[in-house]
Amino acid sequence: MTQYEDEARLVAIQMVSGDDLGANLEAADRLIAEAMDSGADLVALPENFAFVGRDDAAKLALAEADGSGPIQSFLAEQAQRHGIFLVGGTIPLRSCDPLRARAACLVYSPTGERCARYDKIHLFDVAVGVNERYCESETLQGGDSVVIFDTPFARVGLAVCYDLRFPELFRELVAGGAELLVVPSAFTALTGAAHWELLVRTRAVENLCYVVAPDQGGEHPNGRVTYGETLIVDPWGRVLSRCSRGPGVVHARMVRSKLHETRRRFPVLDHRRLRVAAPAPRSTEECNV
Repeated sequence: MTQYEDEARLVAIQMVSGDDLGANLEAADRLIAEAMDSGADLVALPENFAFVGRDDAAKLALAEADGSGPIQSFLAEQAQRHGIFLVGGTIPLRSCDPLRARAACLVYSPTGERCARYDKIHLFDVAVGVNERYCESETLQGGDSVVIFDTPFARVGLAVCYDLRFPELFRELVAGGAELLVVPSAFTALTGAAHWELLVRTRAVENLCYVVAPDQGGEHPNGRVTYGETLIVDPWGRVLSRCSRGPGVVHARMVRSKLHETRRRFPVLDHRRLRVAAPAPRSTEECNV
């Protein structure tokens, strides 16, 4: 049985990324260094941390081959330099479809080795308002695998942004032993104001997990406005740290023994009586990459 450390220092980074890859990586470098001033064991960047283009198709030109590219090299170098687990938000990785990439959340260990890849499952195809519509499936290919990885201080489950609205994903993560959930996001201003904190805290409470939720937070060069309010939440739903708008860093301490004491005293996960079958695959055109 794995022996875990009882405490860990968690960091979530908020950004307002634009369409200049170099500038975004410089900003991430600066914010990660700031995070290390107070110490960190795990640092999480927001969704699309390296690039928010003028249009959705722009990311295809930057899509990297799995295992090689400047964004992946940046993440590996940062993790190794600072000796941290680094959750790299999402980056575009090439898929079997040249017109669509995968929104991949890559995790690097303190040695700089990649230890997890999660491809965003639920794609944001919605009409937020009359004049605000999104269709991620036009340029992204959805993933189909739940991903959990191990650290010395916790089992960690991954999700991305729109995934927050699908509780069955988080039940799968907890069934796999997740104690800490990391959810890089780029919530819109409208949906964020209505649902962001509610969803993050709910996923923490119903699964009795810590949740680290780094968000994009501000006005981007393409005119999109993201909500911000990056959060770290404990298993009782308490907000341990938050960042309002603009770039910033939030810290919190995870105490694993407190998590498991809460689960012992309030064994809601053991009281479940219903099991929901997984849905059938969405499309036969998707392929493994």
